[in-house]
Amino acid sequence: MIIDSSTLNQTTAYKLLIGSILPRAIGWVSTQSRDGVANLAPISFFTAVGRMPPIISLSLQPRSDGVTLKDTFVNIRDTGEFVVNMATLEQAHHMHRSAFEFDSDIDEFAAIGLEKDPSVVVRPPRVKGAPIALECKLERIIPMGDVDNVVFGEVVRFHIRDDVYLAGGRIDTGALQAVGRLAAEYTLVHNAFTTPLDDQLLTSLRGRRAGRLDGHEDGYSPIDSKEWSASGATR
Repeated sequence: MIIDSSTLNQTTAYKLLIGSILPRAIGWVSTQSRDGVANLAPISFFTAVGRMPPIISLSLQPRSDGVTLKDTFVNIRDTGEFVVNMATLEQAHHMHRSAFEFDSDIDEFAAIGLEKDPSVVVRPPRVKGAPIALECKLERIIPMGDVDNVVFGEVVRFHIRDDVYLAGGRIDTGALQAVGRLAAEYTLVHNAFTTPLDDQLLTSLRGRRAGRLDGHEDGYSPIDSKEWSASGATR
């Protein structure tokens, strides 16, 4: 199948992107409004883009109406500060619930039952229990197309749980139970390998489909259902 992207609308292009770029890291972003209201949202268009200084990027779409800017973007634009928290299996459902569209005057930590930890340099709080959190200051915003925006942030403080910070500055990734994003579902990072792998093992894995942790049948997908996005912003 060869698809001309110029023939796609916003939703169909989004479906192809999220099914093609796998797995996607989740930036669980906490912000604070000018009035001091805490906001929390998972962003899967998230990656590292620079080392010195350390820079990360977030791509942010509007709310489900296709026009209104998300609180995450407004807060970053207005205050210049945010925190990226790591999403793990233990807090995955809280992370999913934080994708719902709350009113701007609602403290989302309180709404979904999460505790806060104070940051050191920036005002937005961290997610208590997250093993890693990155305090960030806004570096620049680049509009993308008609409604999307890419946010670049400089990491000014790394918070790393003591037991996963190893000698030589290495992080014990195998201890984190980090959660990533597939097309419209989540995936648990629970295996690792280096190459080359044994041919017999490769043969045994060839064509094998991914297992499920949630009890749904093989082939299930929440795309085009009410479970696709907690915010509805993908429709």
